[in-house]
Amino acid sequence: MSDSIERVAVIGSGVMGAGIAAHCANAGCEVLLLDIVRDENDRNSVANSAIQQMMKSNPEMLMHKRNAKLITAGNIKDDLAKLSEVDWVVEVVIENLDIKRNLYASMSEHIGPNTIVTSNTSTLLVPN
Repeated sequence: MSDSIERVAVIGSGVMGAGIAAHCANAGCEVLLLDIVRDENDRNSVANSAIQQMMKSNPEMLMHKRNAKLITAGNIKDDLAKLSEVDWVVEVVIENLDIKRNLYASMSEHIGPNTIVTSNTSTLLVPN
């Protein structure tokens, strides 16, 4: 296991997920930003939109615009296998226990044995 985190996957590109992705990119990490497929013709549109918003945010989310190049957009339908390449997975999806459970079940086969997995949740009770 590495002593450092160099590659991060953030699953969920809303306000919190985008902020976490930007912070990791600002720290020099490569980031895979995943979200749902909303448009079959542009399967990464949700995550790409979040990256574009980072570039325009005020206050600025990215310390340098070039840090956006460290963030790769993807989606949870096509790109979960890429989780095997990251050191840290941050789950930041909607506060719905069924959605979170389904996501964890889907991504579990792709997580490496030394990968750190965390959840950013604010409204789910720990006993759940």
